[in-house]
Amino acid sequence: LWVATPLGYLLSRYRFPGRWIVDTLVDIPIVLPPLVLGLSLLILFHLNWGAWQLDRWFRDELNFPVTFHWPAVVLAQFTVSCAFAIRTMRVTFDQINPRAEDVARTLGCTRGQAFVKIALPQAVRGMVAATTIAWARALGEFGPILVFAGSTRGRTEVLSTTVFLELSIGRLDAAVAVSLLMVGLAIVVLLILRGVGTGLSGGER
Repeated sequence: LWVATPLGYLLSRYRFPGRWIVDTLVDIPIVLPPLVLGLSLLILFHLNWGAWQLDRWFRDELNFPVTFHWPAVVLAQFTVSCAFAIRTMRVTFDQINPRAEDVARTLGCTRGQAFVKIALPQAVRGMVAATTIAWARALGEFGPILVFAGSTRGRTEVLSTTVFLELSIGRLDAAVAVSLLMVGLAIVVLLILRGVGTGLSGGER
């Protein structure tokens, strides 16, 4: 949300050079097949720019390996879920009339104050929806993680890749158990988020 909310607001309210490029980049993780997205991230980190390589720079200069380590899992999940959250927040701000913000600015508010005091309170339900969608996408993400981070036991293993690993060695009972755990987690978190969203909406009224 720290990325999706300001970027969604920016795409909704402002017209600036290169806006269509940002808009297209946001849509790419949504329309690309998951395996292709994972492969794209892998190529991005291993592409050689002369003697410089992004993955090597993270590993050697920052002592922070990315590819086939846990940061790759986080980055793969973030890339997909953030795209959905940004799109949700942009639609949310598109549906909010900017007139109240304009009035606040004529009364002395800065653009930032109008955003925080006027736009954000009206976008609460959209923020809850964006959180729900982003979390659900991150929980079930499989393809990009498998390609970009791998599925090493105890290192880059997440629930979705655990199901794959258990199925690959014929442990159907373990795969079913993990799948049921994912279903249970999804239901609980979605119910909590729906309850929070309903409570916030009730508070606004």
